[in-house]
Amino acid sequence: MIQRFLSRNGMLLVLLGLCGILSVATIDEHHPAGMAAAERLADLISRETPDGAAIVVIARNTPDDREFVAALEDRVIATGRTVVGRINGEPSDGGKLLRDLATMKTHIDAIAVTKDTGDWAIFTDFELRYPNAQIYRAPSTYWPTFLQASNLLNISNQIVVIAIMAIGMTMVIVAGGIDLSVGSLLGLSAVVCSMLIRDRAGGVEASALGMIACGGLAILACAAIGLTTGLLVTTFRVPPFIITLGVMLVARGLSAKLTDGETVFGLPDSFTMLGRGSFFSFLPNAVIVMLVLYVAGQLLMTRTVMGRYIHAVGGNAEAARLAGVPVSRVVVCVYVAAAALAGLGGVIIASQLQSGSPTYGTSYELFVIAAVVVGGTSLSGGEGTVVGTLIGAFIIAVIQNGMNLLGLQSWDQEIVLGAVIILAVLFDKIRQYGFGRLMDS
Repeated sequence: MIQRFLSRNGMLLVLLGLCGILSVATIDEHHPAGMAAAERLADLISRETPDGAAIVVIARNTPDDREFVAALEDRVIATGRTVVGRINGEPSDGGKLLRDLATMKTHIDAIAVTKDTGDWAIFTDFELRYPNAQIYRAPSTYWPTFLQASNLLNISNQIVVIAIMAIGMTMVIVAGGIDLSVGSLLGLSAVVCSMLIRDRAGGVEASALGMIACGGLAILACAAIGLTTGLLVTTFRVPPFIITLGVMLVARGLSAKLTDGETVFGLPDSFTMLGRGSFFSFLPNAVIVMLVLYVAGQLLMTRTVMGRYIHAVGGNAEAARLAGVPVSRVVVCVYVAAAALAGLGGVIIASQLQSGSPTYGTSYELFVIAAVVVGGTSLSGGEGTVVGTLIGAFIIAVIQNGMNLLGLQSWDQEIVLGAVIILAVLFDKIRQYGFGRLMDS
């Protein structure tokens, strides 16, 4: 029972374990800002100062600090204190405010500051002017940097394109193939979409319908290439590795030829709605698209005839053919799906970066294959799940994010990622044959 549980949920446990390790390793002191800082500081001032206390609020002239000053003033007034001075500005502005209050002999019980303004030199002789006053800063907290909402959202945004492409790669590998062209197709899609918007849909004045049409055409172009790939693999029985390697080079060269190696700009600001926008304040649009596609992919692979055909072809293509499975049609379909999803990834990354470039997607095929393999899909074909791929994608993203937080160099990250892929493949082989049988062979 335990072995079955570990076999089914091993990668999920690995992901949770990585999150736990990184949470402990990245515990650090955090200083609140904006509204959060105002709420904590108002509570502290209300506890440690008497009713009617005179408060001065000093902060920088930044959006967070302006929010801090306004919110703090409202809260301390609501607790029966008085704000006798407030300012958003530079150290010289804060110093002038304190001098003016001293000239007017204004009584001060406390000065509320942020973490940064509290270190200003204007407070070095503060006790000489106001011996009975005290400087208050918002209390800091200790919390894992890894678990901060902004970092978790960053992980989701970073992995969304690779995760979407990995759905198609899962289908290809489960069907017994491989596709090295998806990274180049992503770059081609980003270039085609950006050029169509700039040259055919009105550029910076492009309408939403025009941008959708251009994105759709870019995806269709990639799907057509995927159709060609699938036909070459099935018609001429050429190993997928060789065919997709050639397609990878053709697509990358075509992207560079279309743009003369330059980046395509001149896209409307509204184009970023797909890649960077959010209908909900906590969930980006690209993440919503990813989740919808994973639900659809999981249903396809587990609840449809096509899903059963894909597993059958990867398990034993000849047996599947004898059983009446249209093997060639299934193989062509998975390559079309992989290429179309790579095209969608290109549209999303063009939206995120508001541009198109032939360099986009370089080496993405390696990360996509890594996510699929780490997620438990067998490179021998016939076995794998879309949900497992999503977990694998997040394992890759968490490892990369954790190494960034811990300050590892890029070459160290490549070593770790390569080791993870090797271990995942070895684990797959051990799971298939058993350790003893594998060593005997």
